[in-house]
Amino acid sequence: MKFTIGIPLILGILLCSCQPVVSQAPGLPRVLAVESFLADIARNVAGDRLIVESLIPVDADPHAYQPSPQDAAKIANADVLIFNGANLEAFIAPLLQNTAGKQLVISASAGLIARPDPAGLHPEGDPHFWLDPNNVIKYVENIRDGFSQADPVGKSVYAGNAQQYIGDLQTLDVWIKSQVQTVPPEHRLLITNHETFGYFADRYGFTIIGAIVPSITSGAAPSAQELAGLVDQIRSSGAPAIFLETGANQQLADQIASETGVKVVADLYTHSLSIPDGPATTYIAMMQHDVTAIVEALK
Repeated sequence: MKFTIGIPLILGILLCSCQPVVSQAPGLPRVLAVESFLADIARNVAGDRLIVESLIPVDADPHAYQPSPQDAAKIANADVLIFNGANLEAFIAPLLQNTAGKQLVISASAGLIARPDPAGLHPEGDPHFWLDPNNVIKYVENIRDGFSQADPVGKSVYAGNAQQYIGDLQTLDVWIKSQVQTVPPEHRLLITNHETFGYFADRYGFTIIGAIVPSITSGAAPSAQELAGLVDQIRSSGAPAIFLETGANQQLADQIASETGVKVVADLYTHSLSIPDGPATTYIAMMQHDVTAIVEALK
């Protein structure tokens, strides 16, 4: 189902979201996606043919997630495992050692070229591909092909669902462009908790002024010199806001805001969907919510 810009877009998002079905036919593969946003993308490809479960709870940070024994069991019992790749989920590799060859593993970002980590701490590059919907088209294609390999009988179902969802992602891209155009180019300045929005900035014409944690991983710690440098960058650029993902520690952002007078926007969903009654229950709704918050803060 396609959706259009404005109110129909919101309605389309609600209608096209594929929620897990109660049961699936015996013999079909059991699918586990690591992140909640990745599970939603996969559900749009699976439709009502497969159940797609999510491993990491909502609001958890995949950069720092510590899996439980129950998580290890879920991974071992899955017939198909979908993960983002580019070392976003560093905890996954050890858990796959005992399941090698027993399941189909899909790296959703396979085939995409990563941006380098500005801090040089992440040799695989920036894993946050999904914050540009055009990269998610590649995710969809990889998931479609993986599902077709695991369940050849359902190949045509996955192909049709994938094509429909790709159209939805293309419409989302057009909508984001229309929203960003309401922000003067000189105001399209991003300061974030860590280096998350590189692909988003590249696609939609934003300038990244800096990040509190100057790395693509949230686990790094900024030095006093780096924080002082960020304060200077904020003052010289005139950037009006610092953007944080939900669950991030807001203390340093508040400290910088008190020194510079910028506002702190702390409700972006970047690594996780929201709880069921929240504003970001699907990947597309997540992007809509974040874009709206960014645009409103920068106008």
